[in-house]
Amino acid sequence: MSDIEIHPTAIVDAGSEIGAGTVIGPYCIIEAGVVLGRDSWLQHHVTLCGPTRAGARNKFYAYCSIGQQTQDLKYAAEPTYLEIGAENTFREFVTVNRSTSSDGKTRIGHCGNFLAYSHVGHDCVVGDAVVFSNNGTLAGHVQVEDHAIIGGLTAVHQFCRIGRFAITGGCSKIVQDVPPFMIADGNPAEIRGVNLVGLERNGFAPESVKWIKEAFRLIYRSKLNTRQAVEAVRQELPANEEIIQILAFIEKSERGIIR
Repeated sequence: MSDIEIHPTAIVDAGSEIGAGTVIGPYCIIEAGVVLGRDSWLQHHVTLCGPTRAGARNKFYAYCSIGQQTQDLKYAAEPTYLEIGAENTFREFVTVNRSTSSDGKTRIGHCGNFLAYSHVGHDCVVGDAVVFSNNGTLAGHVQVEDHAIIGGLTAVHQFCRIGRFAITGGCSKIVQDVPPFMIADGNPAEIRGVNLVGLERNGFAPESVKWIKEAFRLIYRSKLNTRQAVEAVRQELPANEEIIQILAFIEKSERGIIR
């Protein structure tokens, strides 16, 4: 551990595994069962609980608490799990909980940016390159797909899904699924339009954006119900990658999509 920098006030359990090049600041606590990838950075007063496995080059800012046991009252005190990818940033007071049961796992992908006080509940599956604004919170079993943005003070109900490149407005209440590429805003949230700024910033071709807008029109601005709108999208629009993703997301929905 000669290439690992550990402040004298930090407590690092011998049952943890710390990757080379990691810096562990003052008053951090790393429990047994934590596996931390190389070149990670813990500022100060960070708590990592196990069993948790995190990849390389993650950054943990002051007072975040990662891998604490689930808050689900069904928890029976068995070992449960959290898995985190590489190159994520967890800002001050972020909390991430392990799964409720040993046959599940809370998962976070790569390159996410979790701002102060955001929360990922038990058994959530969070994709790559997401942004959680301050106080963006997920209840249990929520799925957030790649490149989604959770607005500040957004609360997402358990078992909901947030699609790829979707965005929620600040202070939104999400109680059903948000399809890919859409903007959800309000309390309770409604779909307000297509995330055009996000698509432009991520290099979507104008032709792809055109068809996403057409899908939005059929689903949200026609008088068709969801089943009819899905059929209209399938019949009237080309089966490109984005349209296929929208249709697959809607057809997989168990709670229904926000209308």
